[in-house]
Amino acid sequence: MVAVVGCGGRLWWNDGGVSIELQEINLAVIGMTCTSCAQRVQTKLNQLPGVTASVNYATESAHIDFTGQYLPADFVRSIREAGYDAIAPERQSEVDEAIANDASSIRRHFWFSLAFAIPVVLLSMVPVLQFSGWQWFVFALTTPVVLWGAWPFHKVAWLNLRHGAANMDTLISLGTLAAYLWSVWALLLGGSGALNFRATHSLFIGAMADMGHAPALYFEVAAALPVFVLAGRWFESRAKRNSSSAMRALLSLRIDRATVVRDGIEVEVPLVELMVGDLFITKPGERIATDGEVIDGESSVDEALLTGESVPVSVGPGSKVVGATVNLDGRLLVRATGVGEQTKLAQIARLVAAAQSGKAPIQRLADRIAAVFVPTVLGLSLLTLVGWLLVTGDTQAAFAAAVAVVIIACPCALGLATPIALLVGTGRGAQLGIVLRGPETLEQSRRIDAMVLDKTGTITTGVMAVQSFTVAPGHDRGEVLKLAAEVESYSEHPLARAIVAAADALEPIGSVSGFLNSPGRGATATIGEVFVRVGRPTWVLEQANHSGAAWFDAAIRAAAEFGSAVVAVSGNDELLGLISLTDTVRPTSRRAVGELNQMGISITMLSGDSLAVARKVAAAVGIEDIVADVHPDEKVAAVVAAQTSGKVVAMVGDGVNDAAALVQADLGIAMSAGSDIAIEASDITLVRNDLLAAVDAIRLARRTLRIIKGNLFWAFAYNVAMIPLAAVGLLNPLLAGAAMAFSSVFVVANSLRLRRFQSISAMAPATT
Repeated sequence: MVAVVGCGGRLWWNDGGVSIELQEINLAVIGMTCTSCAQRVQTKLNQLPGVTASVNYATESAHIDFTGQYLPADFVRSIREAGYDAIAPERQSEVDEAIANDASSIRRHFWFSLAFAIPVVLLSMVPVLQFSGWQWFVFALTTPVVLWGAWPFHKVAWLNLRHGAANMDTLISLGTLAAYLWSVWALLLGGSGALNFRATHSLFIGAMADMGHAPALYFEVAAALPVFVLAGRWFESRAKRNSSSAMRALLSLRIDRATVVRDGIEVEVPLVELMVGDLFITKPGERIATDGEVIDGESSVDEALLTGESVPVSVGPGSKVVGATVNLDGRLLVRATGVGEQTKLAQIARLVAAAQSGKAPIQRLADRIAAVFVPTVLGLSLLTLVGWLLVTGDTQAAFAAAVAVVIIACPCALGLATPIALLVGTGRGAQLGIVLRGPETLEQSRRIDAMVLDKTGTITTGVMAVQSFTVAPGHDRGEVLKLAAEVESYSEHPLARAIVAAADALEPIGSVSGFLNSPGRGATATIGEVFVRVGRPTWVLEQANHSGAAWFDAAIRAAAEFGSAVVAVSGNDELLGLISLTDTVRPTSRRAVGELNQMGISITMLSGDSLAVARKVAAAVGIEDIVADVHPDEKVAAVVAAQTSGKVVAMVGDGVNDAAALVQADLGIAMSAGSDIAIEASDITLVRNDLLAAVDAIRLARRTLRIIKGNLFWAFAYNVAMIPLAAVGLLNPLLAGAAMAFSSVFVVANSLRLRRFQSISAMAPATT
């Protein structure tokens, strides 16, 4: 489920030219277990006049557009009438509690059922362990598993029955109850309750009756089936538990309080009381309270939240600033121009919400097959029962054959097919630095034929480093670099840290005194007898009363061509050097692009930087398709454009500004070194901050999907092939259970092949 985003409104026009307010709301829907549940809720909501609803099973949410006088409670009531529950906006705090309770419930049912099922299976399947009256002990252990452990499946099966539908839960409930009720009948009335009873094995149902054997017991089937499927549900619930984290992470960037200036006095007030036009103070190191215009002060602002770019922006009077960005080194007086839902942060949050609600529900293969498989099996079982009664008149044989049909169709392997492969695949992925979210990710990875790569932090490291260093004729490079580093060692500015890192191996020159920071411009200090300035070239030239020099101007032009940030250094008013800094390309990015091209995936690079900078980076890694100077909404537009052209798009990014595009893409891949928001909005997280990991992620996802599909095929193939044998009496229920168990063993063994998956980095590079 997802947290409630809330209500909003906009205008649209009807045929008569009258404006009507179209409102929208997102609700968390509780209790859906398959896509047919989502379809049922969606149909129920769309029956309301003036309502257009889209229910997403993958995110367990309902996005509702409506006109008229509806309250959230009206939609909650309609969802409850369909047999489910919902969280309305005023109950938003209950969403996390509901998620936790659901996961806790599954976990309790699993451990409870497992504890009872282990001795049941051992006693039923290993004759040497069977003591006098063992079957009564097994009956006592199986009963609580069937009645309480499997209750979640019985509940949903009953709900589906009321609506004339069937799904996985119907199969699980039916298989469990059939095995249990047959065994109870055999134990109480069929003669299998004798203290000296031992499990018997015979291929033919009729032969068992002719031999006078008591009916077989299938308590192990009834006890083990819920355990298998609950294990899968528990794994799935853990994957969904953080589905609302992306939106919460966005909103958590907002600060709680702001320092406003009223009547010349600084007053701290809650952020909700900040109004458009208010003046507020932002101190160094603080997040800017809301969108605004700088009235007084100079500073550098880290706008990676908005642009994703690592170079801070210098601001001064008249500059626009964005709420939740970080003021690095100066005190600013700002006039608020946007608050609440009017801010850039809120716009990005709405982009994420819109992209989430726009995703089509994932059609799970097992549920699609089960929708036809269950009624077919029921019909065949009934025909088997009637046929045996008409032909033989033997009630016990007829019932045994009918139960054998139900049991052979029981989805034991089906319940294991996806979660076991996911467990092995995700475990191997974790070893390789890849986190897969779940089956939806695998299904999308198969169809990916285009990939959009964010530049900063994805293709590049996102960390500034000294690219080049030009010094005045007659001066020593190491000495000038160390002078700059000594001054910058007192600053926390990202460019300062890069300069200090570049000079770490050099010996100190002398004592530093008189350090003074000029926010947004640079810093000064005295080192020995040299008065050093380090900062923006225009500021250094102005303060040194210098007009520049040929070498200096040439270095400035070269840096501008590459789009590098530049820092000038002067000593005693003499120009000493110009340091050019830029983001560095990851060493494996070029190979990663080549490997993706070999896989038939076309690459597009997105960047908030200038076209010149983007071209340089793209050329370094072999990318031809470039989109530069983009903001978050434009990144979404780039993904949508590719999708509109018929492409199935993967997006790789690492920043808050990438979150909406990551959700909009058919497959979102986030670098873990990036923002938590990007990670939570993605389908795959790369713990290993290496673009080759994105190649591995798609390869592993596709391999895991192939394993899952093979598992699902054989899970049905074994059972379907055996149904005719069971129907004609050539397969008694015990052997039907054994065949079902064998299909489960096959599924597990097939899934374990994923442990041999190797990273592309361990292989020879692809030829280009």
